[in-house]
Amino acid sequence: MQNRPARKAQHGPVLLGDFRTRFRLWAPDAQSVSLVLDGSEALPMHEGEDDWYSIEAEAGAGTRYSFLIDNELHVPDPASRAQSGDIHDPSVVVDPDAYQWRNRDWLGRPWHETVLYELHVGAYGGYAQIEQRLQALAELGVTAIELMPLAEFPGDRNWGYDGVLLYAPEASYGTPEQLKHLIDTAHGLGLMVFIDVVYNHFGPDGNYLHRYAKHFFRHDQQTPWGDAIDFRRREVRDFFIDNALMWLMEYRFDGLRMDAVHAIPDRTFLTELAERVRAEAESGRHVHLVLENEDNRSSLLTQGFTAQWDDDGHNILHTLLTDESQGYYADYHQDSTNKLVRFLGEGFIYQGHQNRRGESRGEPSGHLSPTSFVLFLQNHDQTGNRAFGDRLIGLTDPDALKAATTVLLLSPMIPLLFMGEEWGAREPFLFFTSHHGELADAVREGRRGEFAEFAEFADEHTRERIPDPNAVGTFEASKPDFSKRDQPEHAEWLELYRRLLKIRHEEIVPRLEGSRFLGAEALGEAAALARWQLGDGSELRLELNLSGTDVVVMPVSSEAQLLHSSRENTTERDPNALPARTARMYLNDVPGENE
Repeated sequence: MQNRPARKAQHGPVLLGDFRTRFRLWAPDAQSVSLVLDGSEALPMHEGEDDWYSIEAEAGAGTRYSFLIDNELHVPDPASRAQSGDIHDPSVVVDPDAYQWRNRDWLGRPWHETVLYELHVGAYGGYAQIEQRLQALAELGVTAIELMPLAEFPGDRNWGYDGVLLYAPEASYGTPEQLKHLIDTAHGLGLMVFIDVVYNHFGPDGNYLHRYAKHFFRHDQQTPWGDAIDFRRREVRDFFIDNALMWLMEYRFDGLRMDAVHAIPDRTFLTELAERVRAEAESGRHVHLVLENEDNRSSLLTQGFTAQWDDDGHNILHTLLTDESQGYYADYHQDSTNKLVRFLGEGFIYQGHQNRRGESRGEPSGHLSPTSFVLFLQNHDQTGNRAFGDRLIGLTDPDALKAATTVLLLSPMIPLLFMGEEWGAREPFLFFTSHHGELADAVREGRRGEFAEFAEFADEHTRERIPDPNAVGTFEASKPDFSKRDQPEHAEWLELYRRLLKIRHEEIVPRLEGSRFLGAEALGEAAALARWQLGDGSELRLELNLSGTDVVVMPVSSEAQLLHSSRENTTERDPNALPARTARMYLNDVPGENE
């Protein structure tokens, strides 16, 4: 890969030389803005066009600085590349070109090769500790790690969705140089690295934009977190797009997972972001943009975005595995078999269909490639948003879970694992923060109040048992205990994941490009047959039975190869019977034999 000139970032400090830096701030509601360098007097900044304040000053990498608004309020740079302490402390000038990349020629990997592994950097112990486990993940068959949000948040314990300084990696995890070293090391092992970015809101503590840039937000639209961000404004759009480009170009991330884009009211912002990312990325480089979108807007997946998290797939599988029907699982519990069929045959379940509230959501998705959908059995949301952070392994029958794992790892959809899942970790993943004072009280009570509509938490005293998000113990309990990986119970799960991922990489991945849905049908209650045509014309067939009784299934062609059965010795039984809690996956190199 040829070296490219340094990207001309619009936001944040720009080094002009070893000891000179340009500082800029968009502050339309400030009467004056001054630059305050560490240990120096305030330097008045020049107000230019479009409410931008700027100044060049003698300052090199490592210099601490802040902005003084109207001679009364010191604020960090909203585009700070690093903080000297926490979110209210001075920012630090960072040289984006100081790190010497060892794997400079890395171009990424094609999307169809992706096996994602989502992890929380703090629960892993920081960037350096993650590095020590990369080799094991690569050997398992993982091809990409996905880091939960890194933007600076209050304190040192947080899921990351309370970020307020979106350009500054969280200091408690390590330095920007250490983050780049982690990414560089992963690339050397053939692993991609994704980052989860939050462009739909800022956290409740440490966001000063309301003070000097009120029109960063629009008061006529609300989100679950307050006023919506005003993406109609060019300065606002550029703030987020430049942030995306920073992660992808300066840090060399291979892709973004974009959190809850249904809470971004302006769809044109999303398409512009995708266009500018595609235009900026080097020729031949693989850059992947993945959405979380409750609206199931399949049209975005033909407008520059690579794939979407398939919550529908998770929710129907979880409902069938656990028989849970409260909260959003109520949308999947009724008519669950037909919803399983629609998911396996078309990707999304809700494609304009009405949910339990009578609201329609979604767009048709059956025309998309199966690789447009990221499938998971667990992730930070689906585990951590349970009152006690329960892992799926403690909620369902082991054979049923093995059957669902077969679907996860051998279907043509892109699989995502959540940290510890691969060895059957039983440590919970709880909701944790490190807020203080009234905000801490509000978060704790708000968290417990979320479960008031659930029958088992209707009693106030029962809700008080829900762990306090701000307690250190809540965070400590959420760390996977890696010392247990080799214990017999966990080693069995690890071997299952390793074996299935080996089959995926050898038999399925080479054929995935150009794959398509062929449809699905019900075999009985909680049982379905699904077929996909792979890119080379071969056919992949899934027989899935999550019920407690055998179901009838037509025998497969003699040409079909059994890739995996989730229960041993099932092939010696009646070929027309699919045993309870079983998944079988077949590959037929002769198209049409099973039709």
